[in-house]
Amino acid sequence: MAEGVVSPLIDKLISLLSREATLLQDIHEEVADIKDELESIQSFLKDADARAAAEEDISEGVKTWVKQVREVAFRIDVFMDEYLLHVAQHHYPHPRQGFSSFLQKSARLITMSIPHHEIAVKVQKIKALLQKIKERSEKYGFQSTGLGSSSSARNVRWHDPRKDSLYLDDRDVVGIESPRDELIGWLVEGQSHRTVVSVVGMGGLGKTTLVKKVYDHQMVKGYFDCHAWIPVSQSYNIEDLLRSIIKQFRDSRKEPPLLGIDTMEEELLVNKLREYLWQKRYVVVFDDVWKIDFWEGIKHALLDSHMGGRILITTRNKEVASFCKKSSPVHVYELQALPFNKAWELFCKRAFQFDFGGQCPQALKNLSIDIVKKCEGLPLVIVAIGGLLSTKDKTVIEWQNLHDSLGFEFRRNPHLAGVNKILSLSYEDLPYNLKSCFLYLGMYPEDYLINSARLIRQWIAEGFVKEIEGKTLEQVSQEYLIELIHRNLVQVSKVDFDGKVRQCRLHDLLREIILQKMKDLSFCYNFSKHESSLEGLTRRMSVDGVSYVVLTGFENTHIHSLLLFNLDELPKFYMNTFCANFKLLKVMDFEDAPLDCIPEDVGNLFHLRYLSLRNTKVKMLPKSIGKLQNLETLDLKQSLVFDIPVEINMLHKLRHLIAYHRNNRIDFNLAWEKGVKIQKGVGCLKNLQKLCIVELNYGGVDLIEELGKLRQLRNLGIKNASKETMMVLCASIEKMNHLQSLYIASIREDEIIDLQFISSPPQCLQRLYIIGRLEKLPDWIPKLQHLAKLTICWSRLNEDPLEVIQNLPSLWKLIISYEAYNGEQLHFKVGGFPKLRELILSCLNAVHSLLIDEGALPLLEELLIGFSPQLKEVPYGIQHLRNLKVLGIVDLPKELEESLDPEQGSHYWIVEHVPTIYLHHKVGTGFYGYDTHILRSKHLMLSRVQTTNKNDDHNVNDNNSINVLVEKALSRRWLQRP
Repeated sequence: MAEGVVSPLIDKLISLLSREATLLQDIHEEVADIKDELESIQSFLKDADARAAAEEDISEGVKTWVKQVREVAFRIDVFMDEYLLHVAQHHYPHPRQGFSSFLQKSARLITMSIPHHEIAVKVQKIKALLQKIKERSEKYGFQSTGLGSSSSARNVRWHDPRKDSLYLDDRDVVGIESPRDELIGWLVEGQSHRTVVSVVGMGGLGKTTLVKKVYDHQMVKGYFDCHAWIPVSQSYNIEDLLRSIIKQFRDSRKEPPLLGIDTMEEELLVNKLREYLWQKRYVVVFDDVWKIDFWEGIKHALLDSHMGGRILITTRNKEVASFCKKSSPVHVYELQALPFNKAWELFCKRAFQFDFGGQCPQALKNLSIDIVKKCEGLPLVIVAIGGLLSTKDKTVIEWQNLHDSLGFEFRRNPHLAGVNKILSLSYEDLPYNLKSCFLYLGMYPEDYLINSARLIRQWIAEGFVKEIEGKTLEQVSQEYLIELIHRNLVQVSKVDFDGKVRQCRLHDLLREIILQKMKDLSFCYNFSKHESSLEGLTRRMSVDGVSYVVLTGFENTHIHSLLLFNLDELPKFYMNTFCANFKLLKVMDFEDAPLDCIPEDVGNLFHLRYLSLRNTKVKMLPKSIGKLQNLETLDLKQSLVFDIPVEINMLHKLRHLIAYHRNNRIDFNLAWEKGVKIQKGVGCLKNLQKLCIVELNYGGVDLIEELGKLRQLRNLGIKNASKETMMVLCASIEKMNHLQSLYIASIREDEIIDLQFISSPPQCLQRLYIIGRLEKLPDWIPKLQHLAKLTICWSRLNEDPLEVIQNLPSLWKLIISYEAYNGEQLHFKVGGFPKLRELILSCLNAVHSLLIDEGALPLLEELLIGFSPQLKEVPYGIQHLRNLKVLGIVDLPKELEESLDPEQGSHYWIVEHVPTIYLHHKVGTGFYGYDTHILRSKHLMLSRVQTTNKNDDHNVNDNNSINVLVEKALSRRWLQRP
């Protein structure tokens, strides 16, 4: 992936040349020459990368040449970082006045002259290396190409196990009956218009196997007049495809070949095919389509004569199917991994095909189950590993050896080489910037649920994300992540109510491929209990579950990204030398680290862009933090930092300041969540997009007015709002035109938050959290056309709030909790809440009844009701909620629970259509003593709900029941803010 290293490096050089022209002095021309040489080499890199990745029978010289390009790029990158650090230390002091300033400037000029010769020598050495590399490139005959993905049209000699799927007997295939029948239905039924059917899924899921079974089915063969099966793959020629379609169509009808077809050009081939398809019902399969615009080159040839023509496409990329929608109806079938029982069946068929009657012997069962789980339902991998095991002795020792070294076997065993190659194709097809983003996921531990916001900010800090006019870097990063998901390279673990990906993960076997690529490309040093990689020169390091001692071997290192996971200790004496040893860091992620302070000299990390101290015990930030001129993200969530030093206001590139702490050891109240104290001057941080959570009772009116200068804010969280400051606060909020999320909490439960001062609310607002007393809901809330989530707590409203908000067109999630409403009845009227999916009603002590009209809440999927002691009857109208999937009931009166008994309950008929009903209730005393029953089951789902937060104190009193619900028993869904 030399192209992925060189391309961003050229951008960096261009930036350096434009910004530092006066500082480069006499080496400016030399650095410009380096940029020109890199641009010259860059034009050959795609071809060189493709040859090196293809693993053909080629000279090792190509791979060596690519490696040399990466190494010289590494040296250039380090040189630039060291140079900029040097410049920062000697040219950007704090402003001084008078004679002392003159003396300091003179001293700096003297010290600058000392290393200047060293800098010039380094530049000359780099130029010489580049010249030699360029000269060597000539003998390999690289083709000059444009930018883009690194996929190549070169013929690679390797066995593709997918071809085996074209000849499988039905007895060798499992789990395809349902998708096969659904696809056949889409082909032979429906409208007469030409229709595209796209089967989408990651490599190895069995798309080709499934579609071949559909294509060969007797019903399909008999329904269509002509049919063709066309392998497409990553490289194809449109004329060859058209010829193949015509030949197969004619052959399927026992017709002779078309004369002169092999010399026809594209336009004539298109016309001949259109003529042939007139008044014919056809089906054509395009197997393994990669390019999004593939349909553009083929759509005119496949005539729509309203005879029910069908085009069936298999692809790894969802965008391929979306592209077809421009000119044809499209059905998309997203193929899923095999469930465990089917995966187990397939594994046994392969691993024991010649032994034990196809059944797993008891002695090997546990090991076999672990191996099958590792395959995560991928048929291609199950078949390959099962086939490999069928050649092994059926002994525990033999199978234990393979079980323990499965990752190594997957990467190195020749029996699995074809599988590895198939899964690697998706990586090779990525453009260079997405390759770096994808590899970065390999820095996280196995099975780690990756917070997408964390990942995206790290990508930005690394420089992987290109600026696009009219979009923020975060928006572009989101598009990168979505593309990786659409290409089936990244799995979605959690989606927010607005459709944004909150958490993602890697398939274990894709991670094995990434780890190998990271080694081959020297992308990252990985240290874990199972892995230790120190190959080549790299600028990244990931440490997982091993001693901090591995870090002590790095002195004056060139590492610029450091991620730490599951460390037992980080001694203070080691941290005292940390900054000196890692002086070029850009990403410093200490989330969950055993850390209670950070070095005083952290400000010397000039290049630092991302600093996370989330969930550490750090209490103070040193004043030197004001020297971090490039810092973009400062994440202090769940740390113990309360006072933000005034020096933070000097960080003009800061985009995200996340600083608040939740105390899960106390009942949920206004003190449960603590923000931070910031100083006047924060208005200088013009690039801030997220600021959470500011304690407003420090700084006075001047601070609140300064918040109005933060015009780029997308997310604002504020606490301790008071009646006296509301007018000024509302005026500041009105100026935040880009605001998407607003959290506002009052200083006391009886303090009124008067939001009526806002006359023109931010129109982009999607999330609104009001925690505190209201005289009435603000009149402007119904005007929020994009509001998707609304939370109201402790508001003590006397009027039914549903009247005001029921017509919000985008409202997706609604939480009314903690005495938000003092009335006795909540009434959901017909036509109200047309888009609402999730409704949470809790701690409404005065509410006696809930009424739901037929036609209200038509899309509601989840209803959670809890801690409302007067609510003794099942809400009438639940029977109308035909889309309801989950009903959760938490500590409601015994009469209500008894009425839901499936056998004798008088109101069970109201809820009998709901697939899943949970009953949560307190049992006895002790730590989080909540049992969860599933209605219609005699068994407990959980005997005791346990904490997932490392900061929780296990010595909790029994009055913590609300906290249990909010933070534990229901996975924090009731009141948690993103």
